[in-house]
Amino acid sequence: MDFRETEEQQMLRQAVDSIAAKYGHSYFTEKARSGGRTDELWDELAASGFLGVNVPEEYGGGGMGISELAIVLEQLGTNGCPLLLLVVSPAICATIIARFGSDEQKQLWLPRFATAELKMAFAITEPDAGSNSHNITTTATRDGDVYRLRGTKYFISFADESESVLVVTRSGVDESTGRGKLSLFVVDLDSPGLEKTLIPVEIVAPENQFTLFFDDVEVPADRLLGTEGDGLRQVFMGLNPERIMTAAMANGIGRYSLDKASTYARERSVWGTPIGRHQGISHPLAKAKIEVELARLMTQKAAWSYDAGLDAGEAANFAKFAAAEAALGALDQAIQTHGGNGMSSEFGLADMWGLTRLMRTAPVSREMILNFVGQHSLQLPKSY
Repeated sequence: MDFRETEEQQMLRQAVDSIAAKYGHSYFTEKARSGGRTDELWDELAASGFLGVNVPEEYGGGGMGISELAIVLEQLGTNGCPLLLLVVSPAICATIIARFGSDEQKQLWLPRFATAELKMAFAITEPDAGSNSHNITTTATRDGDVYRLRGTKYFISFADESESVLVVTRSGVDESTGRGKLSLFVVDLDSPGLEKTLIPVEIVAPENQFTLFFDDVEVPADRLLGTEGDGLRQVFMGLNPERIMTAAMANGIGRYSLDKASTYARERSVWGTPIGRHQGISHPLAKAKIEVELARLMTQKAAWSYDAGLDAGEAANFAKFAAAEAALGALDQAIQTHGGNGMSSEFGLADMWGLTRLMRTAPVSREMILNFVGQHSLQLPKSY
């Protein structure tokens, strides 16, 4: 058992850190508030191959895993640039396509994931389905050489800057259970009949949220991923990386918050002594540090389990829960440490609240994780 990162992982962390540090939180918030995109940061990371580290080598990627992609996102968060796009495009979409795509589909999309030229959104959430994927009502109906998609998807991230979207649909019904059979399609976002509407949110981030409306959208049959009706298995193959990457983003924000707080507590002097000398300041920060490091450890275990081909469901849920709670606690304590300055835009803390708080709810709520742990980890009766 070895808890040290490999030399290659350490070099990756240092290289991403050096790039992210050149941009920093002020760049992130300026883009977010102005409605701009973080193209400069994205392109520099892509040019170094850091956004395709988890894509198989035969398609031009790094041939590594979610562990390494999580390092990239954590270091971005540590520098105040937590790019949500990494959770979806390379982690969910590229992973599912690498596992279930045909040879032709892999050749079409994976090399462009490797270079990060391709940005792909992911659409599963619906207004009336929530956490229950079996209630998805967006349908895919075969019509000769095409499928026709009808329905609505909700809270779809960065649909304005993606080329395509991986859509989870209902393509039939399992007669034995009455539940919907799911199928996944890669749909071009400029397809006729596909409309998107911006959802205003109180989150300071460069990625926007949208409602997607599919009005008889025609999708070629060769855009079906894998086997029709096998979408539930495909979805779950992408949800563990999503949870792990969300945890990595939260860990980065937690580290960013503690770095800001500890620096301020060392430098801010009241009554002739640094405020960090007082246990009323130091103890809460120390507690937050412990919680962030515990979350990082579970995130590393979850990523390692996934990359090793083990069942990572429990560890991924543990990691996401722990990291979201730890990040929110660290950010709150960092704001408290700064006093009134914690609300000042200059100090770059309060503007992180919306995104950090979101991770308690998405991509899976803390209550659904507790349901999972109760049922699967503790063998308690199913509660829903």
